[in-house]
Amino acid sequence: MKNPFFRDRTFILALLAASGIAGCQQPTATPVNFFPDSAPGWSKSPEVRTFSPDKLSEYIDGDAEKYLKAGLESASTADYKFKNQIQVTVEVYTMSSPDAAKTIFDSEPAMDAQTPTLGDAARLFAQSLIFRKGPYLVRVVAYQESPQLPPALLDFGHALESKLTR
Repeated sequence: MKNPFFRDRTFILALLAASGIAGCQQPTATPVNFFPDSAPGWSKSPEVRTFSPDKLSEYIDGDAEKYLKAGLESASTADYKFKNQIQVTVEVYTMSSPDAAKTIFDSEPAMDAQTPTLGDAARLFAQSLIFRKGPYLVRVVAYQESPQLPPALLDFGHALESKLTR
């Protein structure tokens, strides 16, 4: 019969060794926060959700493959309210290259869009804004319509654009 002291001591030493090894590992990188905390007329919800390529289908139902084939590295999303009334979802897709962001941008419908000066290319609609800047593709979608929304989306896009750095 083995001495229980040695068995417990071995367990404790193994546990301490594992803790020491775990403590020496590099910390996990925190996702970059692209989202402005506020902009004139805009308020952000506290939650930012980030999806790795293998989890993208949990966010985009049925269209994830297009992003994955183009070279998605991650997707981040946050919710905002415009003037405490209009719900808006903001999505930032970090792609492997500017060409990958252009591939997705070019695959989106452009009918009836304005083409404001924002990022490398942009399209502004009555309830949404999509633009690309370098390896980033950004989509801002409102769930209600308002005459003041398109210029507000564009102002918000400029605030967001300034945070897109790599």
